[in-house]
Amino acid sequence: MKAIKKIGLALMVSALAISANAQKTGKTPEDSVKCIENLSLYQESYKMKNYADAYGPWKEVLNYCPAYSKNLYIRGVVILKNMMANAKTGEEQKQYIDELMKMYDLRIQYFGEEGANKARKAMDMEQLMGEKAVAEYYKLYEEAVKIDGESLEPSYIYKFFEATIFYVHQKLAEPTLIVDNYDLVSTLLTKAMKATPEKKEEIQKVINNVEAAFSPYASCDQLVEIFSKKFEAAPDDLELLKKITSLLEGNGCTKTDLFFKATEKLHALEPSPKSAYLMGSLCLTREQFSKAVEYLKEAVAGVEEDQKYQANLRLAYAYQGIKSFSASRSAAYEAAKADPTKGEPYMIIASLYAESAGSCCGSGPVMSRVAYWAAVDKAIRAKNVENTPEMTERANKFINVYSRHFPNQAEAFMENIIDGSSFTVGGWIGETTTVRTVK
Repeated sequence: MKAIKKIGLALMVSALAISANAQKTGKTPEDSVKCIENLSLYQESYKMKNYADAYGPWKEVLNYCPAYSKNLYIRGVVILKNMMANAKTGEEQKQYIDELMKMYDLRIQYFGEEGANKARKAMDMEQLMGEKAVAEYYKLYEEAVKIDGESLEPSYIYKFFEATIFYVHQKLAEPTLIVDNYDLVSTLLTKAMKATPEKKEEIQKVINNVEAAFSPYASCDQLVEIFSKKFEAAPDDLELLKKITSLLEGNGCTKTDLFFKATEKLHALEPSPKSAYLMGSLCLTREQFSKAVEYLKEAVAGVEEDQKYQANLRLAYAYQGIKSFSASRSAAYEAAKADPTKGEPYMIIASLYAESAGSCCGSGPVMSRVAYWAAVDKAIRAKNVENTPEMTERANKFINVYSRHFPNQAEAFMENIIDGSSFTVGGWIGETTTVRTVK
């Protein structure tokens, strides 16, 4: 009798220990007992992939001890989807879908991870209910992105963007939402790439998918159409201006009037070396050289070192446009200092010398041509500095053209200017060169 009592006591202690461990949320001891009874039943059937038999006891475990294990929910997805696949009626299938959706809410309640679980719920809703449920699953993806942001799995971020497109197609939002969310997911994926370099390849694939999905909406005409109304309604909205300029620049739409106006407004409200550089470049493209000079002077004073080459180069072109040759040469030399491997600054100076040949250094058949010696010298310097096929071809073409404009040998001799001798080109050029003539 004592032995029986001892065995009974041991079983009771064991059951209570299992119950205390397993039930974590059971409201009563009876709940714990029901949980344990059904736990082994569902687990055994699940292991045998007998999901129909696992379904009943699994539901009981979910009911009596919903905080038992995260596996309860992971396996629940498998069980319920198998029940859907074998449902005999649409109504029965809908019942299992509803149970799956409620299961995700329980998982959030007991195990948190709200963003990731809302994304999982959205993905299953999309797969099981199709585009007709886009109003619901888009909102779930949107909430998931707002909650978890950068930490959300990249695949869910892509699904959010894809859902955005469907959402707009159903006329549930304006097309601007596609652009807004493209901007958002691009930012999130870029940050995720930096935070998790070990996932670089995976994230890059997602970025490529996002770009492909966005491409039909990324033409300059469409972007301008989408953002023109917003710009007109709120021309002083800094965040909007930054978004417009960033998207248009990123998609090669810098020649549009909207990009010019938005960049001009952005620079007026929040001037920076970058916006000054953009405005200077735009004015240069439009041959508004005086404006370009003012913007680019501002830019070169503040841009980062790696941008000084381009800023000074463009300033040199702008000064050339207003015939300020000496200032143009100074800017070109600054560009050459910023990047000594480039021949372009010397080609600019060569063209300055050639352009001013008839007016800088005197009149007559010889003195009006001496600047071409200095011009050809700079073209030679350009191809020596940047020894590439492109620069060599361009410099040689310049040399061939302007060598034919050298002074006539006989006329030069009459002025005591002899081939091979040293000669200082006067005027603003002030370069010492070597005499070369043509017969």
